[in-house]
Amino acid sequence: MQELDFFDIIMIMAKSKVKTEFKVNQQIVYPSQGVGKITEIFEKEFNNELVAYYKIYLEVSDMIVMVPVNNAKELGIRSIVEAAEAKKALNMLSEDFEPITSDWKLRYQMNLELLKKGTIADIAQIVRCLYNRSKVKELPIQERKLYDSAKKLLEDEISFALGKTPKEIESLIHEKLEPLGSTPKIKHIIAQDDDDDDEFDMDDEEDDKKRRADDDDDDDESDDDTDSLDDSDDDFDDDYDE
Repeated sequence: MQELDFFDIIMIMAKSKVKTEFKVNQQIVYPSQGVGKITEIFEKEFNNELVAYYKIYLEVSDMIVMVPVNNAKELGIRSIVEAAEAKKALNMLSEDFEPITSDWKLRYQMNLELLKKGTIADIAQIVRCLYNRSKVKELPIQERKLYDSAKKLLEDEISFALGKTPKEIESLIHEKLEPLGSTPKIKHIIAQDDDDDDEFDMDDEEDDKKRRADDDDDDDESDDDTDSLDDSDDDFDDDYDE
């Protein structure tokens, strides 16, 4: 996307009389959407009133969105964090933590709320939680998509904050989530049958195997009983002949 020169920025800012938290060409985080850049601040008439808007370019989806300035805070739009805070979020990924509910639907809603809040700590918490949960049991499709979105958002923001490429940050995140010789970071591993997610539940398969094994045992016992009866019949025939 073409960069605006200094004259263009001055002209755009002059058109708007409202005070804004963000400036043109500033990188921002739009939770649930990704890292973006303010390309323009303008006013547009709406219901006979002039309303100030941010025009935001989202590179991850190659989209441009327009957000009313007064709604930006409510939507969780914020500046890219400083390097120190980005490093702190990275370190969170390798910390021990208490697992949240084993009900995946409730867990999904709780993590979705964290994503909407959109602080870098919230996003790191989602990534840590769902990555470690996936080590216990495969994630449902909705949670997998949520994990991918949160991880991408974390990678992009830390990339900007530390001045590194997304690929470098992706490797750093993996190292924090899966350090060499590490043990599971969840303090108490939740058993699989505690999970309410039937989508990937393997209990039924195990039950079927057990039932088949029991049936085979019953068949063997029946064969043994038949053999015993046959032997008894032979004995009876021998006695009768005598």
